[in-house]
Amino acid sequence: MNNHLTKLSPSISTEQRTSLNGHKSMVIWFTGLSGSGKSTLAQALERTLFDDKKIRSYVLDGDNLRSGLNQDLGFSAEDRKENIRRTGETAKILVEAGIVAITSLISPFREERAAVRRLFAEGSFIEVYVSCSLEVCESRDPKGLYRKARNNELADFTGISSPYEEPLAPELIIRTDRLTVEESVNQIISYLIGHGLL
Repeated sequence: MNNHLTKLSPSISTEQRTSLNGHKSMVIWFTGLSGSGKSTLAQALERTLFDDKKIRSYVLDGDNLRSGLNQDLGFSAEDRKENIRRTGETAKILVEAGIVAITSLISPFREERAAVRRLFAEGSFIEVYVSCSLEVCESRDPKGLYRKARNNELADFTGISSPYEEPLAPELIIRTDRLTVEESVNQIISYLIGHGLL
């Protein structure tokens, strides 16, 4: 940590920003295996929030982040940890700006997800476990990654050669191997309304 830095206090509070926006800010953190439907759900949720609820939101997608902000990171345990940390800090900036941050990352380790949760005020971190069996994820395989991992062409692949630690107490579990995208989004919206977040 740099001791010579002075953190600037914002001149406009998060409360003022959310009041102007007309909605609460929060992070909705999608976690799950590759192919479980995280990115699909994140985009569908963002579209619903924008069209139906007029809510300012932004999707932080893992692949997009790794193509830009996190392009210097690989897939070692340390790099994965840093990927999650950077994404959490970016989501925090969006939440402080009064926006709903929607993240879509595998984020395989409980410890890293817990560290990100600690960045946010109570009730403003919504962990959504996008639950889907490995078999279904592998059959979807939109990027051909499972095939590569099974052929030993891809090291440290979550679910095959690297573990995924299921959340122990997520705010929501969405079974994408049983629900349609629309049903999944409706379940998330119902949760947010029921908890006074929308």
